[in-house]
Amino acid sequence: MSVIVRDDGFHEDDFTGASLDIAPETDAGHLPALIEGAQMIRVLFPAFSDGRGFTLARRIRALGFTGRLRAAGPLIADQYPMARRVGFDEVEIPPEMAERQPSPQWLFRADWAAHDYRARLAG
Repeated sequence: MSVIVRDDGFHEDDFTGASLDIAPETDAGHLPALIEGAQMIRVLFPAFSDGRGFTLARRIRALGFTGRLRAAGPLIADQYPMARRVGFDEVEIPPEMAERQPSPQWLFRADWAAHDYRARLAG
């Protein structure tokens, strides 16, 4: 079973509704029709080195999506701040990733907003 990562650590999946999976190769022009009425969208990451999902998340939020947005795949803790900055609410990782990078490594990066360069420039 996958592990859900949020700003306060690891969780079990608590979403009970239907989710929409968006593949990384999805044409951004199709997003408005795809996401209409969705409660949760899972943007799939086939590998931690495939960053297309970050762009899709930013576009989904720009289209006004306010539901739960989840990055799903073998992301690493170092990518958590970027995931949160582009609009993901949480990250779903395989159990083997959670074993290799336990909760403290993710929590270390959970204060992502304080370390955003834009926040430092504004202050």
